[in-house]
Amino acid sequence: MDQFEIQTTDHLDVVDVTDRVSAAIPSSASGTVTVFVQHTTAGVTVNEAESRLLDDIEDALSELITDSGWEHDRLDGNAPAHLRSLLVGPDVTIPVEDGTLRLGTWQSVLLLECDGPRTRTLTVAVE
Repeated sequence: MDQFEIQTTDHLDVVDVTDRVSAAIPSSASGTVTVFVQHTTAGVTVNEAESRLLDDIEDALSELITDSGWEHDRLDGNAPAHLRSLLVGPDVTIPVEDGTLRLGTWQSVLLLECDGPRTRTLTVAVE
């Protein structure tokens, strides 16, 4: 098991972490890797890392979950971040063969920041 940190730069941000995940996998590993973000206001997914699509993902999350009217906002003002990350989920599992992620041609591992900018910790576990 390995961990690394990512510094996000925007309140709602999508960051390609594929290279960092790949670097955390032992060269002899085969099986599956789980990438898990240890925060309740961020998520991890697999999708294309094309810049316009990353912008579309941010826009879609903003449109699906509005910024106001939530009960949790009375506590700390970040209910939309919790709800957006709920849609994405905290982890992904990907096949690994000989230390290489077996992603499709256009697939990348993406960290979705919903309450940034922050430093996020990701755990990479190979089984």
